[in-house]
Amino acid sequence: MAVFTPVSDNDARELLTRYTLGDLVSLRGITAGIENTNYFLTTTQGEYVLTLFEVLTYEQLPFYIELMHHLAQRHIPVPQPQTLRDGTRLTLLHGKPCAIVTRLSGGYEPAPSAAHCALAGATLARAHLAARDFAIRQPNLRGLPWWQETIPKVLPFLSGEQAALIRQTLEEQTLFAASAAYRSLPSGPAHCDLFRDNVLFDGTFEMPRMGGFIDFYFAGCDTWLFDVAVSVNDWCIERHTGVFETSKLQAWLDAYAAVRSFTAEEKAAWPTLLQAAALRFWVSRLYDFYLPRPAQTLKPHDPTHFERILRERRKTPALALP
Repeated sequence: MAVFTPVSDNDARELLTRYTLGDLVSLRGITAGIENTNYFLTTTQGEYVLTLFEVLTYEQLPFYIELMHHLAQRHIPVPQPQTLRDGTRLTLLHGKPCAIVTRLSGGYEPAPSAAHCALAGATLARAHLAARDFAIRQPNLRGLPWWQETIPKVLPFLSGEQAALIRQTLEEQTLFAASAAYRSLPSGPAHCDLFRDNVLFDGTFEMPRMGGFIDFYFAGCDTWLFDVAVSVNDWCIERHTGVFETSKLQAWLDAYAAVRSFTAEEKAAWPTLLQAAALRFWVSRLYDFYLPRPAQTLKPHDPTHFERILRERRKTPALALP
C-alpha cells in the first residue's frame, strides 16, 4: 500500500465521473504496505479506498474484486467494491487497473488480546465457509511455485546457514505439496495475508467488535489451514522471538473451530503448514528487502522476523489443533 503511482485531485475528480459516488472532498495517500498504490478517498457520499494495482494484471483482478463482492453479499465484513456506471467494478487510471471500495470503520490493533484473536479466528472461518460457492478459481500467486521461482533470486544475499535452511524447508514443502496428505486438506478461496494490520476493530480494547478484513490482494485458492497458519504466525506470537503466546493461540483456534471444525488430516498437517506460512513471508520479505521496486513511500519489512519464526516452528512442537 505504498504510493508507486501519484494520483492528483484532478485525476480523482475525473475517475469519480465514472461512478455515482458524489464529488471529491479529499484524497490522501496511504504509506503502509509494499504492493499497491492506495489512497483514502472521501466524497460527498462517503469514505472509500482507491487502489491502483501495480503487480496484478487486469485479467487477474476479477478474482479479488468479485471475491470481496461475494463475501460482502453474504454479510462477511469486508470492503465492498463499488460498481461503475457501466456495471463493472474495475477500471483504469494512469494505465493501471484500479478499483474503489468502501472504507471500513475501526482501526487495527497492534497488540491484540485473546478476545481480538477469537474474533479474527471466528470471522476467518465464516469467510472460508461463505466462499465455498465462489465461482472464480485462481491459485495463491505467492504459493509454492512462487517460492521455487523466487528463492534462487535471494540466495546470493544469504549466509551459508540461511541458504541451507531455506533450501531444506523448500524441499520439504515441495515433497509435502505432492503428497496425498496435502491433497486431502480442505481448500478454497483464502485471504492468505491476514496479519493484524489487515483486520479492523471497533469498540474498546476490553470489548472489541469486528470492523472487518481488508487488503484481499494476496488472496487465492489454497488450503484453509495455510490461511490459518499465516494468521496465527502474526496474531499469536511474542514479537521478538516468534514464540507462540499460548492463550492467544488457543483462543484463535478454538474460535475458528467453533465455526468450522478442523479435520483429522488438518491436525496431522498443522506443523508443516505453520512452517509453510513462515517460509512464504520470509521469502517475500527477503525479495522486497534486497530487490525492491521504487516507490515514493516504500517501507520494506525486516526479513529476519520470519526467519526467526521459521526456526521456532521447526524447533518447537506446535499446539495441537482443537
